[in-house]
Amino acid sequence: MDRGDLIASQNPDGGWPFHGRLSCTEPTALAALALSATGSPQNSYERALTWLRARQRADGGWPPMDSVSRSTSVTSLVLMLPSGHLGPRLSERGAEWLLSLQGQETSPLYRLGQRLRGRTAPAEETHAGWPWYPGSAAWVTPTAMALLALSKHPGAAERCLDGEEFLRARMCADSGWNHGSARALNIEADSYPETTGIALLALPRSKSGQLQPSFRTALRHLGTCRSAEGNAWLRLGLHAHGVPVPGSPPVRCHDTRDIALQLLADAALDGRNIFA
Repeated sequence: MDRGDLIASQNPDGGWPFHGRLSCTEPTALAALALSATGSPQNSYERALTWLRARQRADGGWPPMDSVSRSTSVTSLVLMLPSGHLGPRLSERGAEWLLSLQGQETSPLYRLGQRLRGRTAPAEETHAGWPWYPGSAAWVTPTAMALLALSKHPGAAERCLDGEEFLRARMCADSGWNHGSARALNIEADSYPETTGIALLALPRSKSGQLQPSFRTALRHLGTCRSAEGNAWLRLGLHAHGVPVPGSPPVRCHDTRDIALQLLADAALDGRNIFA
């Protein structure tokens, strides 16, 4: 599957489905990012932007689909689009909503309850990450997505530094990342390809010298990963730190997200990294 397949699968309303026909925010935002990175037909890109603009909620965030009333972490994917393309006011309102969001375990009310119970927060709960949904715990992927979305926002520097520390605190023993906890029941957890890749992409290049073990883990994952999503995030993460990206086993794209991510990774390796 290639850029032509992506354009052909755009719905008449301007959005994209994961598969089938229902337009959803995540595949539409990723497809728009891929179109922006690859210089695809302007009409297709503008239709995607129009679909996304129309779905910003009153609170400034975006829902995963029309039938969901709450804004969620998919807001980060929309905000990765250039502010001048999406619209400065929409981008600003989205960033304000995203900056107001944090994992429940670092909220003032939760911390107060912990102190009243005489409990000390573990190290991984010291820094504020981002959850998938408001009112839930923070996880690696939505935190990394938020860091990518807010990287150019002038008022987000302090919060982004805290998010970077969240990612470092959640690093697994093999120096990669899984979805959230580095260990459970005193057992060290294994890292996953997709979360290792997106965490590396979100961490600044200035810290590359501290991430050499993580690069080795990412390269190991890349050599065996059969997931199109994992393969793409690994290539993007390694390339962002200037690590040479070797060839990897062929992967099969199953939906719009897979196609868009593969196009984004290919474009980055060709010198058109939209996340840079």
